[in-house]
Amino acid sequence: MGFAYQTGQNVPQDYAKAVYWWEKAAAQGETFAESLLGKAYAKGQGVPQDYAKSDYWYEKAAAQGYAKAEYNLGNAYYYGHGVPQNYAKANYWWEKAAARGDTKAEFSLGFAYRHGQGVPQDYAKSDYWYKKAAAQGNVMAELILGLAYHFGHGVPKDYAKSDYWLEKAAAQGYAGAEILLGSAYHHGQGVPQDYAKAVYWWEKAAAQGKAMAENSLGFAYYNGQGVPQDYAKASYWYEKAAAQGDADAEYNLGLSYYHGHGVPQDYTKAVYWYEKAAAQGNVTAENILGLAYDIGQVVPQDYTKAVYWYEKAAAQGNADAEYNLGLSYYHGHGVPQNTMEAIHWWKLAAAQGGRTGRAAQHKINFVERG
Repeated sequence: MGFAYQTGQNVPQDYAKAVYWWEKAAAQGETFAESLLGKAYAKGQGVPQDYAKSDYWYEKAAAQGYAKAEYNLGNAYYYGHGVPQNYAKANYWWEKAAARGDTKAEFSLGFAYRHGQGVPQDYAKSDYWYKKAAAQGNVMAELILGLAYHFGHGVPKDYAKSDYWLEKAAAQGYAGAEILLGSAYHHGQGVPQDYAKAVYWWEKAAAQGKAMAENSLGFAYYNGQGVPQDYAKASYWYEKAAAQGDADAEYNLGLSYYHGHGVPQDYTKAVYWYEKAAAQGNVTAENILGLAYDIGQVVPQDYTKAVYWYEKAAAQGNADAEYNLGLSYYHGHGVPQNTMEAIHWWKLAAAQGGRTGRAAQHKINFVERG
C-alpha cells in the first residue's frame, strides 16, 4: 500500500499515507520499508525533513544488508546529513553496497579514489570501480571513463578507448557524451574523421537544447562540413546557442553579422555580439574588439579601449593580441610610447610561431637593427 500511495497507482498520491504504511511494515523489520522511510525523511516527503531520522532508518535497513540503504547511508556521511561529515565512513558503506553490486556505490567509490576522499588517491582503483559501474550501464561512469582516456587523467591518453566509453554513454542519450563524440568524429580522434557522423551526434545533443552542440552545428553549416554549406542555417544554430549565453556562438554570430553571412550585414549587431562574447572571456572576440577600436572600424576610434581589449586577450596568450599590443606600445597608441615594452610583447607572440609569430619576429629584427 505504501508504494501505491507514493506513486499514485490506483489511489491519489499521498506521501503521508505512504509513510504510514511503511512504518507499519518497518515495525515488522521489512528492510525495503525501512529504507523508504529513510528516503522519506531525507527528502521531507510525507514527513518533515529530518536527516537524523533518515539515518536511523537507513542504518536499520543497512544492518540487514540492504544495498540501497548502505549506499544512502554512505551519502549521509559524505555530505554530513544527520551525522558528522566523514569520507572514510562514507566509503565504508559504499564498499558494502558495492559488494552487493549497487552501481551508484561503485560510481561513488570510483569518485572517492579519483579524488582521494577518505582513501589514498588511487587512479587504478578509481578506474576499477568506474568500470564496474559502467559495466552495469551507469552513464556517468561511462562519461568519466571517456573523459579520462581523452585527456589522459590517471590513464594513458587513448582516443579509441575514450570513444568506446563515450559511445556507450551517448547510446543512452547523454548529451555531454554526444557532444564529445561529435567532436571526436570531427577531429578524427580515435575514429576516422567523419564530418557527417559529427553532425549526427551534435544534432542529437542539440535536440536536447545543448548550446555547445548548437554552436557546433552552426560551425558545420558555416563551413559546409558534413552538411551542405548554408549560412542561414549556421546563423540559426548560432542564435540558438547565443541565446543560452554560449560565448563561442556569440562570437560566431558577430562574425556572421560582420560579413552578412546568413543575416543582413550589420556592423552594430556584429559589435554587440563580439562584446557579449568578450565579456565572457572569448579571446578572439577580445582581440577583434581591440582591432575595431584601434582602426575605428564600426566603432569610434579609441586607442585606450583598443589597448584594454588587447591586454585582456594577450593575458590569455593570444598571439595576435600580443602582436597588436606591441604595436600599440611602439606607436604610443593608448599607452605611453615604450619600445622595450613593444619588443616584450612581440617576443611573446614570436615564441608561438606561425604567421603572427613570424611578423612579430620581423618587427623585433627591424627595431633592434635600428
